[in-house]
Amino acid sequence: MHEDVKEILFTEEELHARVRAMGEQITADYAGKERLIVISVLRGAAIFMADLVREIKLPLEMDFMAVSSYGAGVKTSGVVNIVKDLSTPIEGKHVLIAEDILDSGLTLDYLMKTLGNRNPASIEIASLLHKRGTQKVDITCKYVGFDCPDEFIVGYGLDYAERYRNLPYIGVLKPEVYE
Repeated sequence: MHEDVKEILFTEEELHARVRAMGEQITADYAGKERLIVISVLRGAAIFMADLVREIKLPLEMDFMAVSSYGAGVKTSGVVNIVKDLSTPIEGKHVLIAEDILDSGLTLDYLMKTLGNRNPASIEIASLLHKRGTQKVDITCKYVGFDCPDEFIVGYGLDYAERYRNLPYIGVLKPEVYE
């Protein structure tokens, strides 16, 4: 797997330090608020969310959604489908969406509208990565781990054709692997 990676963008140590800092900021921002629920967008954000919630020093709930907009390709199809919905209601709760990467913004825009219709107390986004300049819709993430280049990246939950999620770092996939 490592031989398919052109370069490492963020090391395991850099990821850990940044997620810890994000958790500290979220802890400070939500102190005194009750009913925080962190929602992971499966599958890519599962590893990020697991590490993030361990760094949030507040009572919280966790839930998961699975959505699809990529299929087997490397670019979004533009059509977002809910594959797995939440297991618990979010009305009156402070919702924090944990997302792996903000790219086109189409998935997060859809989720913000869908979840917003369920009357949460608040709704914010924590995205590990943000590809600047690739958004098709305007999405604001309150918490962003890193800006990243417009490359096809893998590792730390991000995949290509369900591979590379278990890499402990985030790297750029060699183009010959997916072209």
